[in-house]
Amino acid sequence: MTAPAEPTIPSADATDAALQRAVVHARAFVAALGDTPVRPTVGLAELRSRFAGPLPEGPSDPAAVIDELAANAEGGLVRSAGPNYYGFVIGGGVPASLAADWLTSAWDQNAGLYVIGPAAAVAEEVAGAWLAELFGLPAGVSVGYTTGATMASFTGLAAGRHALLARQGWDVERQGLFGAPEIPVVVSDESHVTIFAALQMLGMGRERVIRVPTDEQGRMRADALAGVLAGLDRPALVTAQAGNVNTGAFDPLPAIVTAVRANGGWLHVDGAFGLWAAADPARRHLVDGVGDADSWTTDAHKWLNVPYDSGLSFVRDAAAHHAAMTLGAAYYVETSGGERDPYNWVPESSRRARGFAVWAALRSLGRSGVAEMIGRTSDAARTFAAGIADLDDVRVLNDVVLNQVLVRFDDPSGDAAKGDARTAAVVAAIQEDGSIWLGGTTWHGMRAMRLSVSNWATTEAHAEAAAAVVRRIAGEIPAG
Repeated sequence: MTAPAEPTIPSADATDAALQRAVVHARAFVAALGDTPVRPTVGLAELRSRFAGPLPEGPSDPAAVIDELAANAEGGLVRSAGPNYYGFVIGGGVPASLAADWLTSAWDQNAGLYVIGPAAAVAEEVAGAWLAELFGLPAGVSVGYTTGATMASFTGLAAGRHALLARQGWDVERQGLFGAPEIPVVVSDESHVTIFAALQMLGMGRERVIRVPTDEQGRMRADALAGVLAGLDRPALVTAQAGNVNTGAFDPLPAIVTAVRANGGWLHVDGAFGLWAAADPARRHLVDGVGDADSWTTDAHKWLNVPYDSGLSFVRDAAAHHAAMTLGAAYYVETSGGERDPYNWVPESSRRARGFAVWAALRSLGRSGVAEMIGRTSDAARTFAAGIADLDDVRVLNDVVLNQVLVRFDDPSGDAAKGDARTAAVVAAIQEDGSIWLGGTTWHGMRAMRLSVSNWATTEAHAEAAAAVVRRIAGEIPAG
């Protein structure tokens, strides 16, 4: 019979040494975020070769493992947390939130129950109230901290599903959807893919929806929505957008609210990044009417610049929110002193204490700091658009109302396929150049270049430099 192995518990010194090595590598990476290239410099085969190999038979020194991890990842990391990254809608980490996230890992609190992590529960409670005030949401809204915008929308739509069915005497959490009254689901033609992912997981279907047409900027047509809702014989679950992912445009929320209230339905607003416009006095008008909705999604990583993962779901009807999400077990500790158990508001029980980094970001920036960051990065988007607007056969396709810029590189012949090819070639060449990183998209049937300005460190000078890169590369890939 084989004797059991001796315990291999690292010493306090070994733990400290590993943490010190992590600090060294993290500092080096953060210091280089403004450098280029922004893109990775090694490919899939090389990364697999570095990380692969048989599972070791025995323990290794923790500090050496951290050094090996950093070496393996070298060149395979995108500098997406830096000021020259404009792909997708990705922020970085303001200093206080980044440091708080390190502490969050060290503290290793389970943010499911108050009794497991009292400080984590209270940080979420306070930061959530700060955000609700910043966004102009109704007093007393409930909040849940999720992995990202997908699960935040799942949470808000689940609350809406609960409320609409409960009004008809159906307990969906207990009885399920088999035999339940039907709920019409109304979406925009340009609702984000995460809305459909949430509907899929809720058992309501990606395609069993009524689509409402949009205008030339991707805004839901409120008149068309009113017509759709007037033709229904029951309340609907309606989703609107605060910030189109391609153009940054906002659905006309006041008119949408009026139509949904006339129907008796539930309005969910996907404000994954656009809800942050409420924090900037110069752009707050874009979200007029948002506080009259029933649930809201946003993502603190996208524009508060908190490290991943940091989705947020707000719900006006706290009872519906709680009913849609709560769970329980015999070993869960009952609270009775007004404590907030975070598991009651999200689809998870055991999870990371996301509230510490959000609290730290808000505490460090303050109301004026958040406003300045949203305003500066939105102004940088305008600066970029202005910097390329005079190029031949180049069109800025959107009204730059926020942080999104959509660009088309046409062919002078007017041939759409050639324009698609040129646009794709310019985007690919920019990505390969590595001075900046931005992405491509398809917009209203045509290929386009999409630039998102979301990073806390990006300035108008960065935007001017980015425009210069695009001008240079577009000149190297002429039309025709």
